[in-house]
Amino acid sequence: MSGLPVVLAGQLEQQLEEQRWLIEGLWARSAIGLIGGAPKCCKTWFGLDMAISVATGTPALGHFPVVAPGPALIFLAEDALPQVRCRIEAICRRRRIGIEHLDLHVITAPTLRLDQKPDQDRLAETIATLKPVLVLLDPLVRLHRLDENSAGEISGLLSFFRDLQRRFGTAIVLVHHASKKQRSQPGQALRGSSDLHAIGDCNAYLAKKDQRIMLTIEHRAARAPEPMLLDLVSDEKGGAVALQVTDRNAAQPDQREDSIDDRILDAMDQADGPSTRSALREALRINNKRLGDALALLEDQGLVERCAGGWQASTRPMNELPGETEAGSAEVQPAEG
Repeated sequence: MSGLPVVLAGQLEQQLEEQRWLIEGLWARSAIGLIGGAPKCCKTWFGLDMAISVATGTPALGHFPVVAPGPALIFLAEDALPQVRCRIEAICRRRRIGIEHLDLHVITAPTLRLDQKPDQDRLAETIATLKPVLVLLDPLVRLHRLDENSAGEISGLLSFFRDLQRRFGTAIVLVHHASKKQRSQPGQALRGSSDLHAIGDCNAYLAKKDQRIMLTIEHRAARAPEPMLLDLVSDEKGGAVALQVTDRNAAQPDQREDSIDDRILDAMDQADGPSTRSALREALRINNKRLGDALALLEDQGLVERCAGGWQASTRPMNELPGETEAGSAEVQPAEG
């Protein structure tokens, strides 16, 4: 009998920052987690927004950039298929996206019992065929006949989800109910065994607050953003509907983080010389596209400049900085890498 495979810690493969996120700040790549909340807290709208964002590469909730777009697979157990289409079309209209071009796959089976091996095998085969980067299952309570309060019973189901994640490298998002009682930690309000909270690599919690939705995020391996407020917004006719971040930080004003532009300029001020793109990405922990867009804007504003060693704060006098266009705003050129 041979022993287990081992390597030295320094020989483990490194994970680049741009490989960490599926949706930056919201959901890690290949992460399992729950969208939790009391009834009527827009959990399904939230899950659909994530799936459509991943399928289209557009920002989730109008705020979180999608880093790794790709196919998405969803199953909404409590909505009839025409209602599922209606929800999807409403979000697509809000984003001016055609539903016919959406890389979003909908499971049309009337039921799924994922505590039973036949349905487990069917779902695994579907994932193997479509290769989605995100799977949304809504809600968890309709996917089994187990006692959710029994860790012994629920652990087998959670092990199945973890196996799917490891076999196929897909993110799995489970929508789950929470009680209306206020708890010090939102995860403590999830119904059922504490194993449900424990399995989450990323979790998102929704709660009503003065007719609005409070979003709280937690990550196993990254700093979570401050809680933020969401609104379910629509056009005048009500046909274009989507959840959207309306207050990006619901904490106290002095707790809010600096903007990405300020963070870039601060990093350059602290550097001994010019900063390379890779050094800035590592220092700021942002993906390459977001950094490139921010550098392009700062360069156009005359606040940073490229040089032989990378990027640095502008050395030009203030009276030589570019002015505004006739329309009143600076024209932004795309970054060249």
